[in-house]
Amino acid sequence: MVGFSDKGAVVYADDSVLSASQALSERLAWPLVALSELPAELLQGCFLCYRDGCLKLLDKQTLKKGGLIVEIDPRPGEQHSYPAPKKDLLAQAIGKKTKTVLDATTGWAQDSLALFRMGYEVQCIERSPVMAELIQDGFSRLAQKEWVLNRQLQPPRLLVGNAIELLAGLSEAPECIYLDPMFPPKRKQTAATRKSMAILRDILGDDLDRADLFAAAWQAAAKRVVVKSPDYAEPLGGKPSESYQGKLLRYDVYLK
Repeated sequence: MVGFSDKGAVVYADDSVLSASQALSERLAWPLVALSELPAELLQGCFLCYRDGCLKLLDKQTLKKGGLIVEIDPRPGEQHSYPAPKKDLLAQAIGKKTKTVLDATTGWAQDSLALFRMGYEVQCIERSPVMAELIQDGFSRLAQKEWVLNRQLQPPRLLVGNAIELLAGLSEAPECIYLDPMFPPKRKQTAATRKSMAILRDILGDDLDRADLFAAAWQAAAKRVVVKSPDYAEPLGGKPSESYQGKLLRYDVYLK
């Protein structure tokens, strides 16, 4: 896949989204192109497009229909109640009595959103401006959900930039800092996750500064750092205080 920094464009299908598309194009310094006039040389790239009431990430195959978005609804198997029960491995690792969580590697924001639905107060950091636009669009849609409006909840707060630098400048220490860095893959991904994770890896690459990120998180957290990793990876911060093992992944908990 061609890298986003090399070939990316904002496309729009009709004038109803032209203003928002222009603003997005300016923020990312990406060309703005009408979908009907997309030149052939750009067809191998990737695109952002406002469609179906949300911001979507497109490629050649999804230009006419489809695309990837930040999904704000509960994942299969999760309860729709609020706050959702803190029963899964993620909640156990974060700590059921924890109140504030900072997700320093947000990606598609699925863990951040799951934590939000469990009632945690969540902040997020994302270094990719492209992913940040998709995340912020998701959080804006979340803010309009009836259950969020009725409870007067504030969606997670998004910070954009290098997590190592941003963690050093936090005005208040979150109780838990959550890390889900990119590890080199060692097995084929499932069909359900292959495309979204492949695109995320194309945007971000592997997190070669994982050790520095853990060190920054350890300094910035008030009570604990939680690292999500594939089951084959060595613990990022040395021997953890606790570890919660899933089928293909593991949550390592480092208590201060």
